[in-house]
Amino acid sequence: MAPTEPAPLTSDALDDCRALSAAAGWNQTAADWMTFFRSGTVFGITEGGTPVATGAVIAHGPRVAWIGMVLVRGDRRGGGLGTQILNACLDHCHERGLLPVLDATPAGERVYRPLGFLPWFGLTRWEGTGSGSIPEGVRRIVPGDLPRITGADAAALGAPRPELLAGLAASGAPALIADTGSGFALGRPGRVATQIGPVVAEDETTAARLIEAAIAAASGPLIIDLADRHAGLADLLRTRGFVPRRPFLRMALHHPAPVGNPLHLYAAAGPEFG
Repeated sequence: MAPTEPAPLTSDALDDCRALSAAAGWNQTAADWMTFFRSGTVFGITEGGTPVATGAVIAHGPRVAWIGMVLVRGDRRGGGLGTQILNACLDHCHERGLLPVLDATPAGERVYRPLGFLPWFGLTRWEGTGSGSIPEGVRRIVPGDLPRITGADAAALGAPRPELLAGLAASGAPALIADTGSGFALGRPGRVATQIGPVVAEDETTAARLIEAAIAAASGPLIIDLADRHAGLADLLRTRGFVPRRPFLRMALHHPAPVGNPLHLYAAAGPEFG
């Protein structure tokens, strides 16, 4: 049966989508996929009713759209399905006047640059294990903190995403704020590892304290997508036994400069959510 044209999927496709990302070795859970279905649009190309390619778009406020989950089943790669999905995502953004932004792998970058995506800054995924003790000056986030962290995150990212942050804070993963209110760290459970991020702070000292606290507050495998400009934090992760695994490049379509203040964004929420 020939593949269909890209079209929005419903949450009825949740199990198939989760199987697709798991087969690719990705970290997403059913809860992550439900975030895409609930708060964004998931496009799919199907064969016999089963998705063989996907891509998701989530609007962060009225200006920015995040593109993620561009996946093609292994036996269907190289046939242009990924490009079709990406074009469906871009058309969706264009129709709504949204700026498409994404975190590209090196392979993805080779696809996105010819389409007009321009680089903003690099990130590196680090892998390690939770351990240690939570340093002083950090506490657990409570509901009353959400307006403050939402505002700080929007200033750093350049777009608001209050629903996503509230979900992360309630996910059971580390959700920490500096006593001074000068930074926060969130996380989320993953299929194979807990993802730490976003980490937003007014200075690197605060970010380091929050990252130390997040590592201590979690157990088992951890991943963190650290902005490359913060070399001191990379050194901190090395001392904690973390290992760099893969690079990402934050890019936006025809937009050469970040819309927020990336100096305050120390770690991303992952390529799924920005």
